[in-house]
Amino acid sequence: MITTGTRMKPMTVMTLVTGAALVDPLKKTAKEVLRGVRVINILDDSLIADVIAAERMTPAVLERIHQYCHIGAGMGADVILETCSSVGESVDYLQPFFSIPVLRIDRPMVEQAVETAKTIGVLATLPTTLNPTMELIKQVAGEKDKKVEIINGLAKGAFKALSDGNPAHHDQLILETAKEVSDSCDVIVLAQGSMARMEAALRESTGIPVLSSLRSGLEAVKRYLK
Repeated sequence: MITTGTRMKPMTVMTLVTGAALVDPLKKTAKEVLRGVRVINILDDSLIADVIAAERMTPAVLERIHQYCHIGAGMGADVILETCSSVGESVDYLQPFFSIPVLRIDRPMVEQAVETAKTIGVLATLPTTLNPTMELIKQVAGEKDKKVEIINGLAKGAFKALSDGNPAHHDQLILETAKEVSDSCDVIVLAQGSMARMEAALRESTGIPVLSSLRSGLEAVKRYLK
């Protein structure tokens, strides 16, 4: 059980999830990484639906995220984890309103990529996820005074395939896209946490490092709790 000082009750983490496909992997990995921690998962897939429809994060989406964070803080959360890269930039707007850390799950992954590679391939199934991840890479590279090249790895049609109940086609499109960009980059980052399950297979098929955000993001939460 992770505690601070004389506090005996378990620490609490609230995660905000925008896609049902991430719920089970998130629960499984959180159980492994955050042992003894109370984890509250809030799922609202209308957030990503609205982002896709508007092709960006809207003020209305940001306001709903703020409300969920407020609920989490009210439930005793010690850390809030934003798990959706499409709305990852929301943490920059929200952090000033909360005394507890509001973290984005993909930042540790991006920091590792920037530290270890000069050319980074970004694999995503949605433009609304691809673009914020690429912007985060630019931001982190600037903070670290690093020069990096970013390769667009949008797996067109993969998100629709998954939404239509065809995960095999979804995975095949991601695999094909990874192979297409692997010759041009030093590392591939998976822009969506739900893609973490493909990390090992993509690494084997491309022969280059492949990074995902799920475990590294939760490990970062664990460090904050300690």
